[in-house]
Amino acid sequence: MGVVALEIQKRGLFADGAASGDGGVYERIDGIVRFASDPTHPANQPIVDLDKAARDAAGRVHFLADFCILQPVDAARANRRFLFDVLNRGKKVAPGHFNRAPSPAVPVWEMGAGDGFLMRHGWTVGWCGWQWDVYRSDALMGIEAPQALGPDGQPIVGTVAVEFQPNDPENGKLLADRIHQPFPAADVHQADAVLTTRAWQGGERTVVPRDQWQFARDEAGQPVPDASRVWLAGGFQPGVWYEVIYQTNNCPVAGVGLLAMRDFTAFLRHASEADGNPCVGRLDRAYSYGVSQSGRFLRLYLSLGLNLDEDGRQVFDGLIPQVAGARRGQFNQRYAQPSDQSMPSFGHLMPFTDDPQTDPLTGETAGLLDRQRQLGGMPKVFTINTSAEYWRGDASLLHTDLADTRDIEPPAEVRCYLLSSTQHGHGVVPLVHESGNEGSRGANGLNAVNYSPLIRAALVNLDRWVSDGVEPPANAVPRIADGTAITPEEALTAYSTIPGAALPNPERRLMVWRTDLGSAADAGIMQVPATLGERYQNYVSAVDADGNEVAGIRMPDVAVPVATYTGWNPRHPDTGGTGQINLMQGSTFPFPATKAERERTGDPRPSIEERYRDRADYLAQVRAAAEALVAQRYLLAEDIDVSLSLAAARYDAFAATPAGAAR
Repeated sequence: MGVVALEIQKRGLFADGAASGDGGVYERIDGIVRFASDPTHPANQPIVDLDKAARDAAGRVHFLADFCILQPVDAARANRRFLFDVLNRGKKVAPGHFNRAPSPAVPVWEMGAGDGFLMRHGWTVGWCGWQWDVYRSDALMGIEAPQALGPDGQPIVGTVAVEFQPNDPENGKLLADRIHQPFPAADVHQADAVLTTRAWQGGERTVVPRDQWQFARDEAGQPVPDASRVWLAGGFQPGVWYEVIYQTNNCPVAGVGLLAMRDFTAFLRHASEADGNPCVGRLDRAYSYGVSQSGRFLRLYLSLGLNLDEDGRQVFDGLIPQVAGARRGQFNQRYAQPSDQSMPSFGHLMPFTDDPQTDPLTGETAGLLDRQRQLGGMPKVFTINTSAEYWRGDASLLHTDLADTRDIEPPAEVRCYLLSSTQHGHGVVPLVHESGNEGSRGANGLNAVNYSPLIRAALVNLDRWVSDGVEPPANAVPRIADGTAITPEEALTAYSTIPGAALPNPERRLMVWRTDLGSAADAGIMQVPATLGERYQNYVSAVDADGNEVAGIRMPDVAVPVATYTGWNPRHPDTGGTGQINLMQGSTFPFPATKAERERTGDPRPSIEERYRDRADYLAQVRAAAEALVAQRYLLAEDIDVSLSLAAARYDAFAATPAGAAR
């Protein structure tokens, strides 16, 4: 049945009723959507523990989620396309990535329209909560997941592991990834609970004596029993990996979030006005866009073959998993922590490639699209990554074989792109060292490249492929065959001559291991900690003489640079873990502004004044690079000026000024 009720709680004009392009005036609709899912229905059976949740008299499991819709007030002005933006830890992503709208600084009902790209083109945009552990608020959307129950009618008690690497000294930690709803300890006095430390993620575990830590919160330096927190005598130290393994009595059926995305979209596409569908008769196509965690969510959705609703109808025509790498995540397992991405778990297992590949060490054969192809309803897919996902150790597994000998061409339904010399999120100038990831800091200034124009073109290209059969631009990734795919160790040698550059320790770089989750893994239950085997080989892009990547799609300000941009950045010395790569961050190393500066510092890279006559000359070359991308269809003609503006900001930040060299 899927959706049983859509309850509108608030409805009003979006962006104060300002009209924008083809879409005209938009409205925003917020509320609650209620679901009922039959665990015995074949379309729902991939969901772990759904059959263990409480059911109504008809045998259905109930849950609810927040929803939000933006659509043209005048249905005739809609382009009849629906974009489902997969929330990232409860937050809307599409307004910033497509509309270039700044995120609000405080929780508010209104969201900015930015430059109105989606509205100008008439898109209907929607969100539905899917992540069980989000603290729901005006700013964060989530889902109320049912509990998996044991024979006694109480949530199933079992073993969970929570790991963290502090950036600052802390006396206590929440038993959750980041700031999410925790897995409370079933017994704060559990004698066989274990806390371990590691010098780095792949290091040996050292057990902390049980009498040195407690399930407690810190109050004025003293522990107070608290099932939701862990406390360590002497405090948790920056840069150290901690892992606590214990029993919890919180057992949410996390996988209902996958059904929520599927059934909410199917409802908007097919339900009637009598059913309460505010989008009735408006939608011919549906696409889903997921960034980072949300992109890994889409990869799991595909691998489970969930793109057919309970009536056997295809839900999404196209998907864009962005900066997801080759992994999935903790979205459909017992004691799932959807926000976590570092702990070896179900998301670290094969399949990585879309078509079946065999691991020569284990003999296992699997492909991400196997089940969806077998069932039908296969969408078109754009897999888009930045350099950071390659340096994270997994993105190259999308398109190289597991014997580490050859390239694997993505299948006909898929395009695979690297956004060259970029980090996980959009960069800015002036340079900063700290990201929004709970105070994580880089030893170098963060990567300054903003690649949002390439994402806008990708959405247009995907829709043309689905709607009109127009083949999208070719795959653009590092390749073994032409030498553009090299090992991280090889790539790092190119940066050793840049003055002041902090380099990562190649012996402690990020990686993915062959992982054994134990005998109950087929039921969605993992042993913790997992048993790790040999690591998978990964590759990154080769670089040019400036240290910028040669494979993939180059933004105009990478093709015509004023700096070296990377997909890696070591942790800041103040945060410990020296030499370890700070997940998701890249680096910027500005070129010397002048020849004199270059000679004084011994920088081998030509200075900005030696490369370009002046700002006008620089921007003329940027425009030519942007026009070349338009000709290849990696960039929209309407975004040439946006690209010029982004490049100009970087030139102004790094080039010499009348007063001397600016930094």
